[in-house]
Amino acid sequence: MKPRLSKPLPGRRTRGFLEVDMVIGLAILTLAIVPLGYSFARERQVLKMEYARSVANEIVDGEMEILAAGAGRDLPDGAQTYSVHAASAAQLPPGHFQLTKAGNYLRLEWKFDGKHGLGVIVRETTLR
Repeated sequence: MKPRLSKPLPGRRTRGFLEVDMVIGLAILTLAIVPLGYSFARERQVLKMEYARSVANEIVDGEMEILAAGAGRDLPDGAQTYSVHAASAAQLPPGHFQLTKAGNYLRLEWKFDGKHGLGVIVRETTLR
């Protein structure tokens, strides 16, 4: 005896259930994965900016130590562009170092040339 397979009733829709299930699954997956991808991209940008900020902080700190140790005495008063000796300055985004000297007061800053992002990193000291 062969098992008899039941036939669907002529008025019922049995096809398309799998497609609807798949579309709902894809919609849920899309709603979960797409924002996650955007957050990873934004986090990458933030980490890149923070890395550049830390490199600029280290360079400004090191150069200010050199200037405070006595190299700042030979410089003329006023604001001037300052060239750094650190090879890691090549990792920085477009910007410039500026040194301002007024008597024994020294101010070294790195300014980001872009509109948004890192801002200004400043160190100040007084020569003894």
